[in-house]
Amino acid sequence: MEFAETLDIGGYELSIEPMTPADIPRLHELSVAVSWPHRADDWAMVIGLGHGWVARDQIGRIFGSAMWFPFSRTVASIGMVITSPRMQDQGAGRWLMRRVLDETQGRARVLNATKEAFRLYVSLGFKTLAPVAQRNGIVTACPDFGTGARPMRDADRTRILELDTNAMGVARPEVMWAILGVSEGMVIEREGRITGFALMRHFGRGRVIGPIVAESEQDAIALCGPFVAAHQGDFLRVDTREPEGTPFTDFLSAAGIVPYDAVQRMSLEPLPEPTGPARTFGLINQALG
Repeated sequence: MEFAETLDIGGYELSIEPMTPADIPRLHELSVAVSWPHRADDWAMVIGLGHGWVARDQIGRIFGSAMWFPFSRTVASIGMVITSPRMQDQGAGRWLMRRVLDETQGRARVLNATKEAFRLYVSLGFKTLAPVAQRNGIVTACPDFGTGARPMRDADRTRILELDTNAMGVARPEVMWAILGVSEGMVIEREGRITGFALMRHFGRGRVIGPIVAESEQDAIALCGPFVAAHQGDFLRVDTREPEGTPFTDFLSAAGIVPYDAVQRMSLEPLPEPTGPARTFGLINQALG
C-alpha cells in the first residue's frame, strides 16, 4: 500500500517518524493534552516494549502518536494512538493507523478503542469484542477478601507467564517479563501449583492492579485484597472486562475503585482462543491488554 510520508493539515505539514525515547517529554505533553494519565515513566516502558510512530511538524512539535506491540509472530496489540485536540477529525489519526496496519500485516490485530477513536477503527474494519471498564479511585475501605493468596516469589514467575498465556490465548513473554520486573505480586497456590496471580505497579496517578488472572471471582478478590488493604487512602486503578454487579466488581466498588471510563475491545482479525481454566480479570493497561 502506498503511504505518504508527509501530511498537510490546515497549514501544518506533518512528517511521520519513528518514535524514540528522546520523544518522551513531547509525548507526555501530548497525552496530558487529551487527559491521559500516563507519566513519562509509563511512556518509557511502552516505548521499550513496542514500535511507534509520531507525527511531527517542521519545528519538532508532536501532534500524534501510534504504537504496536508484538505479542507473538501472529498477534499484535495496537495502542497509544493519540492526536492533539487541534488535529482530531483532521485525518492525522487515520494516517498514523495506516502506517501501523502496514507494519503489522500478517498478524491478528487487537486494540482497545476510546470513544473518540471508535468510529475511526470501525471505518478501518475493526469489529467489536467486549467493553473494558476503567475503574479507579482513592481506596476508602477494605472489604473482606478472604484468604488463600500469598506474596509472589521469584520461582513463581515461569508459571505466571504460563497462566497469562493460557488466559490470553497468546504468549507475550517480553511484555510480561517487563511488567514482572516493576511489580509486586500475589499468587494463589493449591497443592503445590500456582493457579492465579495479580501484579501491581506504579502507573498514572497512583498504582494499577493488573494483570489479574484467576480461576474464579473469589480467587480474583483474594488476589487483589492484600493490595487494597495495603493502600487505603491511595489511588488505585483496575481495567477489567468484568461487568457491573458481579462479586469482583462489587468488591472493587466497595473499596472505592469505581467506574470512571470505558473503552471497547476490537479486533481486525479473529484472535486465538484462551485455553483457561483461569481467565483475565484485569488488564496490564489498555495498550498492552
